[in-house]
Amino acid sequence: MTALTASPAWQALTAHHAQIKDAHLRELFADDPGRAERFSAEGAGLFLDYSKNRITGETLRLLLQLAEERGVTKRRDAMYAGDKINTTERRAVLHVALRAPRGSVIKVDGADVVPDVHKVLDAMADFATRLRSGAFTGHTGKRIRNVVNIGIGGSYLGPEMAYRALRPFSDRSMTFRFVANVDGADFHEATLGLDAAETLFIVSSKTFTTLETMTNAATARAWLVGKLGSDAAVAKHFAAVSTNIPGVTEFGIDPANTFGFWDWVGGRYSMDSAIGLSTMLAIGPDNYRAMLAGFHAMDEHFHTAPAAANLPMLLGLLTVWYNNFFGAQTLGVMPYSAHLARLPAYLQQLQMESNGKHVDLDGQVVNYQTGPIIWGEPGTDGQHSFYQLLHQGTKLVPCDMIGFCKPLSPLIEQHDLLMANLFAQAEALAFGKTEQELKAEGSPDFQRPFRVMQGNRPTNMILAEKLDPVTLGALVALYEHSVFVQGAIWKIDSYDQWGVELGKALASRIIPELSHGSEPALAHDASTNALISRYRRLRG
Repeated sequence: MTALTASPAWQALTAHHAQIKDAHLRELFADDPGRAERFSAEGAGLFLDYSKNRITGETLRLLLQLAEERGVTKRRDAMYAGDKINTTERRAVLHVALRAPRGSVIKVDGADVVPDVHKVLDAMADFATRLRSGAFTGHTGKRIRNVVNIGIGGSYLGPEMAYRALRPFSDRSMTFRFVANVDGADFHEATLGLDAAETLFIVSSKTFTTLETMTNAATARAWLVGKLGSDAAVAKHFAAVSTNIPGVTEFGIDPANTFGFWDWVGGRYSMDSAIGLSTMLAIGPDNYRAMLAGFHAMDEHFHTAPAAANLPMLLGLLTVWYNNFFGAQTLGVMPYSAHLARLPAYLQQLQMESNGKHVDLDGQVVNYQTGPIIWGEPGTDGQHSFYQLLHQGTKLVPCDMIGFCKPLSPLIEQHDLLMANLFAQAEALAFGKTEQELKAEGSPDFQRPFRVMQGNRPTNMILAEKLDPVTLGALVALYEHSVFVQGAIWKIDSYDQWGVELGKALASRIIPELSHGSEPALAHDASTNALISRYRRLRG
């Protein structure tokens, strides 16, 4: 394959960018009355209006040509076929199998994995039904009313994001909390006020050795046994999501309450696997399967829709357009839904752990930017904090703005206000306000330079009917596949994460150097040695 920056489409896009980089969205809309209709697409219950981007029909044509030259659809088909496209770990990448309907056939190394997926789903559903109904009780016979999910990374961000997003569909008689940080304050706050006799801990760690997760799990075990007075209580108050059955059993967890997943599921792509056990306990098996159906609908759309009408393809290509040709280093995600408060954090891991790479699939250092920094907050909160920079700052920040036409609360007029702000912000970012318009409005002369908003700030608008389990599944899958498109263009492995390993290894080395009663000689750099020494002194 030709080097990315030497490919014909890349060269053509470079020349094209030089021609249109200063074109204003005001002009683009004035010159093309049908622009809003032409630059929109729909699939899996989601509507995408991408007309407020700094593109023309020629831009789109060249971006689609780039995708064709880079073999995006060929690599996509290889992923769906179970090929080991995670080359550095020699693994298949098959999160699409987690939501494949019963009877589908997806093979890894010649074996159909779909029956195993549904076997785990059925076991999760049985456990969830018994616990939610009160048939499953704790050590003292009390009903389980509190669930604490212990994990890190995808084992935490996915379940917490999904629970908050779908809380209107959850059992409100139950309490759900999430622990990830190894800071003891996180565990303390999560268990504060809980009755141990009514509490279930879910420990999510594929290997059952993850340092942060197992530290918190050990703390949870000690807390539970201390409250209930018996090691035997562990079997009735812990469940595990792991493949390490011996480790789970040694911990005291009943293997019957252990749910596995596979090495072809990356942590940041696992919220719809057994990692989602806490989500299923919250919303019930039927709603959980509805969420899987939403994932699958977007999987099918990505797999079959023409490139020019393919939502993940379009989102991925637009990210490349701004990242690589405009030099935009960040991408804002602004959900206009309080329930999606954790979506930006979830997408941070999904995108930045996937595409934060500096070498390509051949191990060669790339000469172009890869993944952008993902960030964001819900509207309207962000409007009163960082939107000032979006409107009048010197940095170009493309934004995805997400809204829902039907509210989940009875406060319909407030939802109208929320959506009015969503549409208004996208309009203001695109078209701004000129000095002439301010003058016509009677703005004082001395204020005008400070009130001018240049506009020309690009946004994608993603709309759905309402935020329900099906829609959440489709929305997450949209971003999963957008990440795939970007990685395929950049020719990087979006499914390994070697960058997280070095810090872990160094932390393991430092831990004994901080322990009470032990102060071994330090052999780090001068700065780290000084910091450790200061910590020892102040710790006392």
